[in-house]
Amino acid sequence: LGRSVLLVVVVVGGTLALGVPIAWLTTRTDLPMRRLLAVLTALPLVIPTYVGAFLIISALGPRGLVQDMLEPLGVTRLPEIYGLPGAAGTLIFLSYPYVLLTVRAALRRMDPSLDESARLLGHGPASAFFRLTLPQLRPAMSAGALLVALYAVSDFGAVSLMRYESFTWAIYQQYQGTFDRSVAAVLSLGLVSLAAIVLLVESVTRGNRRYYRSSSGSERSLEIQKLGRMRWPCAIFCWIVVLLALGLPVAVLAYWLINGISNGEPLLLLWQATRNAVVVSFLAAVVAALFAIPVAALSVRHPGYFSIFVDKISHTGYALPGIVVALALVFFGSRVVTPLYQTIWLLVFAYVVLFLPAALGAVRSSLVQISPRLEESARVLGRGQLRVMLSITGPLMRPGLLMGGALVFLVTMKELPATLILGPLGFKTLATAVWSASSEAFFAQAAAPALMLILSSSVPMAVLVLRERSR
Repeated sequence: LGRSVLLVVVVVGGTLALGVPIAWLTTRTDLPMRRLLAVLTALPLVIPTYVGAFLIISALGPRGLVQDMLEPLGVTRLPEIYGLPGAAGTLIFLSYPYVLLTVRAALRRMDPSLDESARLLGHGPASAFFRLTLPQLRPAMSAGALLVALYAVSDFGAVSLMRYESFTWAIYQQYQGTFDRSVAAVLSLGLVSLAAIVLLVESVTRGNRRYYRSSSGSERSLEIQKLGRMRWPCAIFCWIVVLLALGLPVAVLAYWLINGISNGEPLLLLWQATRNAVVVSFLAAVVAALFAIPVAALSVRHPGYFSIFVDKISHTGYALPGIVVALALVFFGSRVVTPLYQTIWLLVFAYVVLFLPAALGAVRSSLVQISPRLEESARVLGRGQLRVMLSITGPLMRPGLLMGGALVFLVTMKELPATLILGPLGFKTLATAVWSASSEAFFAQAAAPALMLILSSSVPMAVLVLRERSR
């Protein structure tokens, strides 16, 4: 328990330290190549942790690529990466986009007249950010941090490869090593309890504050802050993050691919697996975004014990390992909804159970900024609840809905345990193709589907970010 809590604290702190400033720099400042960095800084989310961890090990571990390159210079051993440093580092660099994307969506919804008021009162960019912008971002930061915390609690790929004994590692060892599943069940209950603690801490941190936009300035373009002398240092900081989180994994995958081609190894392109992955991920994103709307509306507009219960229950699946949810749905599908068993619809349902919080956080952070007075005024004018939602609330929530759907699409593309267990017979995705090849140590064969996984996930993410910035 202590090791899992420590991992969560370190990962959440690291992702906030990276995600919040990068979101502000790529949204509200004159950062050089801001449009390109806005896309690149979001792309590490498409890399699965089990792929990222092994790529880091193969690059920075003992006898890795970096050590081989530095050995002629007299460097015989690099610093140890196994344990907490490796597990936390992998999770930080591959999950900080959760914070980045939710905070960026909130920044684009903020009222620019607040910046004008701060400037008239004599506040500079730094003072305005810490005294005005940062408090306004509290709901979005809490939503992103919650996703990261639950992701760190439930992750198995990075912690297992980095040999860090967390809750998920202990559950897997008990499940694989003994016929008695009671110990694994008890540990799973402990994992659920830890997730409940995370949800409670997030709820207390978020509180009941509301950050509505009250003026017409919310519809004007955002004011770009001048960075001055810090313009290029900030750009260097962003590029370092991109190189470590995206450039290093892609470079190692490219090395494997070139090495495999030069050695004449067969490469797996798997167009059918790509199509399967895109279809089920898109379905999961749409269903999760639709489910997130009533849950977020209940939580924000009708706070109470029931809304709190529904909100917390909706986050439970995200804290559980995919294998636990998948095995539970195997029993449910084979005993209760037999016609859905071994179909993509049960698989999509599993994805929604697992990743609904990814959509819920972004949708709620957008809804919390919409003043209920707009909806009340429309109802006074005779519009019904559904028409108010479709004509007023829905369009204002669009950035959060798109961002939430994009997050679900990205995490679904790389989901492995649920796909392996619940997928129909012969159903392959890019994640299962990568896992099948890498588990047999055919790393050159795993390179092609891994790069295709990154590419197929990156294209819609880039389009979404560019569309958001052009609004």
